[in-house]
Amino acid sequence: MPALDGTATMLVGRSEELRRFDSVIAGLGKDGVPAVVDIAADAGMGKSRLLSELCARARGLTVLRGRATEYERHTPFQTFTDAFADVDRALLDSDDVPEAAAPVLYGADSVHGAASGTGNRDRFGLYRAVTEVLSRLGERSGLVMALDDLHWADPASLELLDHLIRHRASGRVLLVVARRERQTPHSLAAALARGVDSGAVLRMPLRPLPEQDSIEALASDLPPGDASKIYESSEGNPLYLLSLLHAYRHGASSRGTTVRGHDDTASGVPSGLGSLLLDELTALTEAQRRTVEAVAVLGDHATPAMLSLTTGPTTAEELDDCIGALARRDLLRRGSDGRWTLRHPLLRALVYEHTPAPRRAEIHRGAADELARAGASAAERAHHVERSLVGWDPVSAAVLSEAAAQFADTAPATAAHLLQVVLRLMPEAPAHAQQRGDLTLARARALGVGGSLRESRDLLHTLISRSGPDDASLRGDAIALCAMMERHLGHSPEAIALLQRELVRSPGPEPRQAVSLGLALGMAALNTVSYPDVRDDIERTLATARSHGDLMGEMGALALGSLGEAYEGETEAARRFADAAAGLADGLTDPNLTELCESLVWLAWAEALLERYTDAERHADRGLDIARRSGQVHVMPHLLSSKAFVHLNTCRLPSALESAEEAESVARAIGSSDLLAFTLCFKALILLPHRPLGDTRALLTAEEAVAAAGGSRHWWASLAGCVLGHTALVSGDQYRAQDAILRAGGPELLGLQPSIRPGQLDTLVSTALAIGDVEQAARWAARAVEEADRMGLHGQRGAALRAEAALAQHQGDARAAAELFERAAQAYAPSGARLWEAYSLLLATVQAQAAGDRPRAVAMWERARRIADDGGARLLSDLAALVRPPAEEAPLAPTELDQLTAREWEIAELVAEGLSNQAIATKLYLSRRTVETHLSAIYRKTSVSSRSALASLMTRAALDRRA
Repeated sequence: MPALDGTATMLVGRSEELRRFDSVIAGLGKDGVPAVVDIAADAGMGKSRLLSELCARARGLTVLRGRATEYERHTPFQTFTDAFADVDRALLDSDDVPEAAAPVLYGADSVHGAASGTGNRDRFGLYRAVTEVLSRLGERSGLVMALDDLHWADPASLELLDHLIRHRASGRVLLVVARRERQTPHSLAAALARGVDSGAVLRMPLRPLPEQDSIEALASDLPPGDASKIYESSEGNPLYLLSLLHAYRHGASSRGTTVRGHDDTASGVPSGLGSLLLDELTALTEAQRRTVEAVAVLGDHATPAMLSLTTGPTTAEELDDCIGALARRDLLRRGSDGRWTLRHPLLRALVYEHTPAPRRAEIHRGAADELARAGASAAERAHHVERSLVGWDPVSAAVLSEAAAQFADTAPATAAHLLQVVLRLMPEAPAHAQQRGDLTLARARALGVGGSLRESRDLLHTLISRSGPDDASLRGDAIALCAMMERHLGHSPEAIALLQRELVRSPGPEPRQAVSLGLALGMAALNTVSYPDVRDDIERTLATARSHGDLMGEMGALALGSLGEAYEGETEAARRFADAAAGLADGLTDPNLTELCESLVWLAWAEALLERYTDAERHADRGLDIARRSGQVHVMPHLLSSKAFVHLNTCRLPSALESAEEAESVARAIGSSDLLAFTLCFKALILLPHRPLGDTRALLTAEEAVAAAGGSRHWWASLAGCVLGHTALVSGDQYRAQDAILRAGGPELLGLQPSIRPGQLDTLVSTALAIGDVEQAARWAARAVEEADRMGLHGQRGAALRAEAALAQHQGDARAAAELFERAAQAYAPSGARLWEAYSLLLATVQAQAAGDRPRAVAMWERARRIADDGGARLLSDLAALVRPPAEEAPLAPTELDQLTAREWEIAELVAEGLSNQAIATKLYLSRRTVETHLSAIYRKTSVSSRSALASLMTRAALDRRA
């Protein structure tokens, strides 16, 4: 803003925003308090000024400030790196800080080892590490991180922010972001909107300044008429108002004074305002102007040393004098790290735009050369190299290509951009054909990993169409990758057609490519529930791999065959394939498996469907470790979902939800609606038993899964419909539940893979009984038994028994129902499916009580409650409290609770409400350590060992009191 007088630093008309911020700070870290404050407004509305005031009001908290910059939009994590620059280096270098966070904490130069395999290749692990750093900083004294001009942030910073909105740092940590509303990227707007819906984000739009407040604070010395006209011209925009006042006080009349021109500058600044700001530069000397230009172009590299190399032939003394004069004019400001900046981003944008292009390129080239001499990595030099290019330069292209390789895993959007720059300038000559093909494939892969699926697919189509007979290997790799993009876009039939056409070409692909394409064909067929159509292709792929000694291809074909047969309910064939695949996988090294990490996805899922939960988890964990280290993001949602599925069935719900939410994060980043629907299905299934009775989050998540699947032809869309049906039934909407499942699978459920039919038939039996269609319920129960018997799996048999038990219960045969529900629980037990065992036992408990068999009911209830409490199944714990068999003598719970002091009882009630130790401490004005001491006493007196068990105990006590 123009540096004229003290009014430039005054904050006017923002009392409501300050009040809301103070409220957030007062409750920081408590449940229900936002983790992000979103300040949105047009350019010049005072976002940065308000941000400064908010930071000043965060007394006693650590405050970090970062700013996105317009001309560094392809420098990964630049916004966050700028903020972390304020942290004590000794702290960041300590053992308490995860090494994986280095690309964010230290910037581009810390990723130099990635291309050689020594750097961090799991960008989602990087996000978790940064979240951990923020949490640790917040534990010290509370933390406010303010990020300004976020509309200019690089894609990697935006993805990290999205992660932090959905997975907030623990403790007293607040992010405050400021952005221009109309220039906000769609991805950022969507992330913030989701955060508003979930309560994680507090939206704080800035309105125009009130006229009276503005005039009184900023223009009280002007004639009232002129002040009013100037305010009207400014439209209440603080920057425009100050610029007009500056012009007025320097001789311009109020009449006709305006910041509104007929057009905007490239930076979005109205041309009239741009003219006012640039007018300050007219009085500068040539040396001063060159210095201002150098600062504008250098950005984060505007150090005194770099300025001396880019401002022309001046001595150190002359440069110091020049900078001093500019600082006195408040054109330049010096940061705490010694770098110089122009006083406002808009001023930098205008100076950059008005610096002649050759001069800009000269400054960037000088900076790139100096960084190279200093030993900076290609990643750090890339920004200046790119902006210094005016034509094809092989040396510069090599730097950008190397930087793209370094960014490929942690910042794929930047990698894709740099490769586009190289490809745009590369001559269309035969000598460059192979390099062009390789770089195009690399760019398509980066686009896909970064979530630009359609752009990646279209680029691959072009590459495939242009490939000649000498490009067989490149063509095969491009087709395999293109098929993956088509699958992620929900176009599995197109992927199948593309792969089949390539496999029958003459001459055909060489053996390695044939195996790769055959596996891709099998995966696409699984998605469209058409595995039987490609069963012969998988057998040929397996034979090809074996005949050429391709162990990885053989293992992949076996694992894929196992998964395909498991989907189809062919249990014996699936087991044979799984045994062989596991034998090979366990004998291969991690470097071998890195070549085809997807094989572990297929194997883990096959074993999960075969109810071999221990083996499935072991192979999923190994696959995740390899995928994280090798940067194979596309396999992570499948591996994480398989792990979540195993933990769901074995009743380890907190860890199941953690895996499911990470899978969701990766799916959102990849940008595949189908993959998002898939991951949300498992999240909904986990939320259902994990959340208390009556909670609606599972149903809302299932609805989002169905919406994400849309009209997809993948089986994931059918799965989403089934999950919606299951959650709707638990919510009490039997009609919607039945309709959702039948829509997903058709009247005979032939649209569902056989592996999930018994479970869906069990749900349909309950819906039919609820709406009075007993005949249909009987048919579905018989069908469930038939399908389960054919597959011969314990869990499928358990679902069928539960369906039969529901019929017996409806017919009033409590003894038969109890027997069938108990047999269902026993069917689940051998595989370790403890969640479904507990659920079946609770159903059996009710029927055993109705049949007058109290000892049996008590024994089943106690086991079910113990499983539910230990596994975090809050829904089942609540159900257990409701169906607890009546005691023959005085119940133990009130006696145990009677031992509690008044304070201990108060804390126990807050635990039952779901409050954390910190939240309880804040509510009762106690220290966290005091709360923990009381809890230890409570656990000892009540003989419980967990928060969930204590919550159940309090719930039962409340029910007993009401009874």
